[in-house]
Amino acid sequence: MKGRIFLKALAAFAAVIVTMAFSIYFAARNHSHEINEIEGALLRGALLALLIAGFLAALIAQTVSARFQRIVSFAEQLSKGNLQARIGEDQDGEIAQVAATLDRSARRLEESFTALKESRAQLEVFLNSMNDGVIAVSSDLKVLWANHAMADLVRHPVRAGTPVIELVRHPDFLNALQTVLATGRRESAIVPALLGMKAFSVTVEPLPDGGAVSVLHDISEIERVEKTRRDFIANVSHELRTPLTSIRGYAETLLDSEEPVNGNTREFLQIIRRNAERMGRLTEDLLVLARVESGEEKLDLQPCLPKRMLEESATAFQESARSADVQVLIDPAPDVPVMADSYAIQQVLANLISNALRYAQNGKSIVLGAKEQRTHVEFFVRDAGPGIPSEHLPRIFERFYRVDKARSRETGGTGLGLAIVKHIVLNHGGTVRVESAIGHGSTFFFTLTKG
Repeated sequence: MKGRIFLKALAAFAAVIVTMAFSIYFAARNHSHEINEIEGALLRGALLALLIAGFLAALIAQTVSARFQRIVSFAEQLSKGNLQARIGEDQDGEIAQVAATLDRSARRLEESFTALKESRAQLEVFLNSMNDGVIAVSSDLKVLWANHAMADLVRHPVRAGTPVIELVRHPDFLNALQTVLATGRRESAIVPALLGMKAFSVTVEPLPDGGAVSVLHDISEIERVEKTRRDFIANVSHELRTPLTSIRGYAETLLDSEEPVNGNTREFLQIIRRNAERMGRLTEDLLVLARVESGEEKLDLQPCLPKRMLEESATAFQESARSADVQVLIDPAPDVPVMADSYAIQQVLANLISNALRYAQNGKSIVLGAKEQRTHVEFFVRDAGPGIPSEHLPRIFERFYRVDKARSRETGGTGLGLAIVKHIVLNHGGTVRVESAIGHGSTFFFTLTKG
């Protein structure tokens, strides 16, 4: 660099000297008697000027080269990660302005990098303080980072670059990671028997660089409590069936006996029978719900035609609808099979139609139907009842939740029908929802995957 600057400066000086010499020479040509003296003087002056130009060129080259060398050295230090490097130019001119601009840029870069390091350190402290395991993986399923809780779960330190399959071998967990890497969308799953026979709720989110980060929340204790609750409900319901059957049987025997029964006694026996029947329905629904929630009732998924399932359900309720002066209509359904357990879906439709009949008004109709979507078929049951207030809609599928408690008891409802519907549909991998407006009836929807 120094040599190039020297040659350029020397050439510039030489060009100026030669130009001046030729100008003087051509100006003096009219004085022929003095030409020889002028030529000699010009030659001597040119040689002296060239010497001075060479010295000045060398001095300028040295100064400019040193300034540029500081800039090059500064750039090399930045490329090596030394963000504290500075040029420190204290002269004037364009080079000094460039150097000052580069120094300001380096200072801002250092401040940004320091803030980024502090933010990352805070994030690591936060993640390491979590009880949930957090692990980030690259697009080729190799570990990028893991917090302390994750290391405790796998019972040894987690090193970056380790294939995640060496740490967690459960197929459901690996499938969730691969799905997120392939689709770029969030994925959630409940993974039983993971890392020492524990149950985990796994949430996987995509990373901007193509990797993914997963959070593993231990739900073993929640699952244990839920199982205990389900077992308790199932056991109590099972134990109540026999005495309730006996109570109802004795009440019916007394009511049907040939011996005369006075008015009050008959009324009391009828109350006993009605409540025993209601308790019997409640225990049956509790048993069904416990089995559905626990997943103990394995589904026999087969391709089923929506139209046939709707027709079977409508036929089963024709007599009840006729006695209630309500019509059960079927809208056109797609000729596309869905994967379903026919018996379980009949339970779903039976609960929804039974609810619709309970709240339908005389002379009105209940409409059953199904519509084809991209990956599934959406079934619906629509009634012309009084509708459900909007504040009740978010909780309508909760167990024992009733919009009108008094009317539900009068009509024999247990408050478990919609909870059973929800869990059966969820076990099929579908979704449930409801749309309703006061005075315009309600429509219950559920989805099933295409076969």
